[in-house]
Amino acid sequence: MFAVVVMLLVVTLTTFAIFFVIPKWAGADPALLFVGKQADPAAIEGIRQKLSLGDPVLVQFWHFVQGLFVGRDYANGTDVTHCPAPCFGYSFRTEQAVWPQLTDAMPVTLSLAAGACLLWLVGGITTGVVSALRRGTLWDRSAMTVALAGVSLPIYFTGLLSLAIFSYSLKWVNVDYKGLGDDPAMWFESLILPWITLAFLYAAMYARLTRATMLEIMGEDYIRTARAKGLRERVVIGRHAMRSTWTPVLTLLGLDLGALLGGAVLTETTYNLPGLGRLAVNAITEKDLPVILGVTLIAAVFIVVANLVVDLLYAVIDPRVRLG
Repeated sequence: MFAVVVMLLVVTLTTFAIFFVIPKWAGADPALLFVGKQADPAAIEGIRQKLSLGDPVLVQFWHFVQGLFVGRDYANGTDVTHCPAPCFGYSFRTEQAVWPQLTDAMPVTLSLAAGACLLWLVGGITTGVVSALRRGTLWDRSAMTVALAGVSLPIYFTGLLSLAIFSYSLKWVNVDYKGLGDDPAMWFESLILPWITLAFLYAAMYARLTRATMLEIMGEDYIRTARAKGLRERVVIGRHAMRSTWTPVLTLLGLDLGALLGGAVLTETTYNLPGLGRLAVNAITEKDLPVILGVTLIAAVFIVVANLVVDLLYAVIDPRVRLG
């Protein structure tokens, strides 16, 4: 846990330096980004004082970290605005607090990631296991050909193709996003194409990984021993081979899921989903530094948490792994 805290602190410091210190060294003024180039000098100076942009870098970073845990006061003359914790500051463009924007976008990205993850795990692992057990058959060659297509085709191609066929031409699905609490049926309908599109890419990778791992494991001595003891093939596959297969799959899952929760940028942009990915794209386009910083930190938290969960699952799947 200590390592997790240190990692998040390092990520926070690095991200803060990238988005606030380096532009300042290059001559850019965050106060101008906030008020616009046409603002009068008094307004620019007021924002500079309100955001404490004239303070030393370490003091600014301390105020930022302090805002994450206990909140922060922004003073502009006698006018004081309190930003409650966790405070990521205020958007340069909308002048609204960043944290509510993140919490509004987070359920969309979580919905997208959870549904796609379920599909690609079931589809990818099942396909990989069956292909390994039927190596060289028509099923194996067909499945690996489809998997190769899934890995090769970019999401913006498969996403736009699925939109053109199933939404615009056949009109089978409506992709206008609705929240789960607003309309569960519309929520499911609006996410079914993004789920399948995203799962198609990842399932292809997991099918290839599972097949390669299974082929290697099936030649191990302990598999031959299990068969020699008279165990049924279903037990050999399910109890012995699959347990070893899960380790590399979990490693890849931790990396993929963490990165995906941080923002499935292409998928959310293609299907116009109001998640963290699209929020990040809009913030980058508008040079909205506090929002970019907020999305980056949330993505880092997701990646660290996902890998922490994977490390815990290692010990559950493989008793030889012990956590120190």
